[in-house]
Amino acid sequence: MGAQVDPSAAPLPGRVTLRGRYVELSPLDVAKHGAALWEEVLDPANDRLWRYLPDGPFADRAAFEANVRLRCSSDNPLYFAILDVETQRALGWASLMRIKPPERCVEVGYILYTPALQRTRGATEAMYLLARYVFEDLGYRRYEWKCDSLNAPSWRAALRLGFTYEGVFRQHMIIKGRNRDTAWFSILDREWAARKARLEAWLDPSNFDAQGKQKLALSELGVDQLAPG
Repeated sequence: MGAQVDPSAAPLPGRVTLRGRYVELSPLDVAKHGAALWEEVLDPANDRLWRYLPDGPFADRAAFEANVRLRCSSDNPLYFAILDVETQRALGWASLMRIKPPERCVEVGYILYTPALQRTRGATEAMYLLARYVFEDLGYRRYEWKCDSLNAPSWRAALRLGFTYEGVFRQHMIIKGRNRDTAWFSILDREWAARKARLEAWLDPSNFDAQGKQKLALSELGVDQLAPG
């Protein structure tokens, strides 16, 4: 039998604001964030953003904002807009989902990073802020990341952020009429302190030169596994 653990349930995540150095996570609000997000995704060249998501792309702003409105009303998944701290412009969203307070287990998912957010310090900081909230404020034991096993960028992102690869659930889902084998990753509460220190070291302004180029990559601060070939 497994080790005995505290059986008390964790609290549900709330509609809180999580402020970092580069980005702020705020409860998704179609009135506040819909227009900016639509401007970031309306270019047909950005249709690839939706490749591995269950919905999108959208034909027009009305359809897009109707979808965002549904996300805003959801508690599980619970959506956060990702805002640039200086401009307060929405550049993407992420959610806490499959929330299981009795098991103290939660997943981060349905992540949309627009081109303006991708490969920035804010993109990494957004994931750091959510993980810190889950482990330190809410007391969850397990934090999950899942993606289509063919989604190599998401797979690499999970490993870069310090998630541990656990395996593939074959024929797990059907998304947009296509098979999805799902790769599973996790961070456990006992692992968070080391992951946190690594992320904070990378995010620190001293790790970037005057042009904003990183001095040390996260991979140079330690990784557990390699992404798929």
